[in-house]
Amino acid sequence: MKSMANTGDVPLVKHQRVRRGLYALMLLFTIMFIFYVTYMNFVHDPQAEQFLSHKTDLKRELHTSVWLKVMYVHVIFACLAMIAGGLNFAGRIQRNRTFHKILGYLYVTSVAITDLTSGYMAPYSTGGKINSIAFNMVNILWLAMTVIAVIKIKKKDVYKHRIWMVRSYAFCFTNMFIHLYTFIFHKGVGIAYTDSYTIGVLGAIFTLILLAELVIRIFFKDSANLKPHHATSL
Repeated sequence: MKSMANTGDVPLVKHQRVRRGLYALMLLFTIMFIFYVTYMNFVHDPQAEQFLSHKTDLKRELHTSVWLKVMYVHVIFACLAMIAGGLNFAGRIQRNRTFHKILGYLYVTSVAITDLTSGYMAPYSTGGKINSIAFNMVNILWLAMTVIAVIKIKKKDVYKHRIWMVRSYAFCFTNMFIHLYTFIFHKGVGIAYTDSYTIGVLGAIFTLILLAELVIRIFFKDSANLKPHHATSL
């Protein structure tokens, strides 16, 4: 009987190892991306001249100095959201309720500020109105998912808190996927930068929503059995 139980535990152990490996890989990519974004925006091109050169035919005047200040704030808090949200999925941190709470508050605050600054920059989006609408939609969805996650943990619903946090955290990678798709379609396929950027924006939204649901279905099934007293609140 003991050997059978141990045999039955093998798939679970392998599943946990895979999940931990993918989580470590995600953190690695997150750290690498943060270093890349920091270098590009604060060292390589602090005036965002290359990016701003693609903003043509704007419907309203772009005040570059103001836009840059808002962009810096946006980048800083987007990076903080990526770090705080990513770390908070770690089991060790979730067991440390105080630290988990601190990171949770930092994540929620960072999302709110990132949303606010994105709302300012949305009307000046490369690609025009369609991308402005898309960015505003992301802002609404991201904040709504984050608020729902907070409400769920306040109600001690750990499973729903975690799945809504997965959905929320996925949007931290919006910029990464936009630039990935833009690079592929512009440099790889040869499509004009503005059109490639539009594909990147719409493609990133679809991809991140899909990836979040896949992660939930594959890696968070066991969380459905968590009891209320195991909850860690924001």
